[in-house]
Amino acid sequence: MKTYHTIIGGKLITPKNTFEVKNPATDELIGHAPISTKTEVEQAVNAAKEAQPGWAALEDDVRKKYIMKVADVLSNNSEALARWITKEQGKPLAGPGSMFEMEACVGWTQVPASLDLPVEVVFEDDARRDELHRKPIGVVAAIAPWNWPLMIAIWQIIPAIRVGNTVVLKPSEYTTIGTLEMVRLINEVLPVGVLNTVSGPGEIGAELVANKNVGKVMFTGSNSTGEKIIEATACNMTRLTLELGGNDAAIVMEDVNVKAIAEGLFWGSFLNMGQTCACAKRLYVHEDKYEEVVNVLSDLAQKMPMGNGLDEGVVLGPIQNKMQYDKVVDLVEDAKANNARIVCGGNAKEGKGFFYPITIIADVKDGTRIVDEEQFGPVLPIIKYSNIEDAIKSANRLEAGLGASVWSSNIDEAKKVAARVEAGTVWINQHGAVHPMVPFGGIKGSGYGVEFGVDGLKSVTQPQVISINKA
Repeated sequence: MKTYHTIIGGKLITPKNTFEVKNPATDELIGHAPISTKTEVEQAVNAAKEAQPGWAALEDDVRKKYIMKVADVLSNNSEALARWITKEQGKPLAGPGSMFEMEACVGWTQVPASLDLPVEVVFEDDARRDELHRKPIGVVAAIAPWNWPLMIAIWQIIPAIRVGNTVVLKPSEYTTIGTLEMVRLINEVLPVGVLNTVSGPGEIGAELVANKNVGKVMFTGSNSTGEKIIEATACNMTRLTLELGGNDAAIVMEDVNVKAIAEGLFWGSFLNMGQTCACAKRLYVHEDKYEEVVNVLSDLAQKMPMGNGLDEGVVLGPIQNKMQYDKVVDLVEDAKANNARIVCGGNAKEGKGFFYPITIIADVKDGTRIVDEEQFGPVLPIIKYSNIEDAIKSANRLEAGLGASVWSSNIDEAKKVAARVEAGTVWINQHGAVHPMVPFGGIKGSGYGVEFGVDGLKSVTQPQVISINKA
């Protein structure tokens, strides 16, 4: 079975130790991934630090051309990389799956290459002129998650290198090989040292983020790990962008056309088997439409084919890893013990793989675990409300504040509700619809900092004011 490599300073590193990577749908061994040493982490940061001044000194248009070459590499290798995503992460090739993820990788590479951060004249009169310039920070440490392993890595890598930073990327230990292969391919068109990788368990990520030569950390993952990163970087004054997940609330208002929104609600909740930070994870439905919504979503759930994502016709795959699978099972069993109504699903599938059916849970309330804890899986609790004020209060009661949505036939009324919901993004009649030009980030316990668009580019720079005495 093949052993894969990290890349440091343009060179493939033969690992001293490895770990097994298995397909979550079949339990099949698909490769051996490297475990980096502490020395290799130091070497990766040093390689990035050495390459950064030369990369930053390039003309802006030259860096744009390099990044467009990266987009070509991703496009030309989309099918092979998509198969790695499916084998490692589990999502199907077709539909909103691995090929969709690769299309997003290409788009989120091309868009930053099209954006500029021009010098801003922030003040000028007869006596003085003050200009705001955007400068690269230096070395960026990127910690990618397992749910969208290549796409989110691209979200971190491309804006950082676009503005003149260099990067050391650590993939998730659950989805390592595909990300390493993507970076290996990207390095065929980038200068040496601009993009480097390390690999292994959480301890390797901890070594990386604590390195004194890292100027910025970009992390997508759990709150507990985010808190550890804050502690580890405090002494170094390292800048942070933390996307720490959410427990997104969706509010369905009483005037809604249920059939018109049914598929949007379903995929807003179950994209990637619910293993998406910005999926709807708590659904608040007005009592007049409650049973209709419950039934429509249940009908859709039972029609969606689930299985090995490499097979044709499959639109839903497994949960990615046993830790997450066990959490989903535990939350559903707790809901059963507290007299929730399991409308569909609710029992683990037999056989190999971490398969769990789409599960709709009705007759639950705030305060139960299935509502209050982010399930990050194919389970949706649906809560009944009678007054919109109660729904807004429920949506805001938790510390999570990544995304939310409001569903209504009256856009003006929906906007009034959306303005009162505490979340970094509130969608209307859609959920999780991120876009490479639109800033995205959380509030409250869901982290801080934004990604995407011009604001995302600014977040990987540091401002410098040049103040000129015109007299």
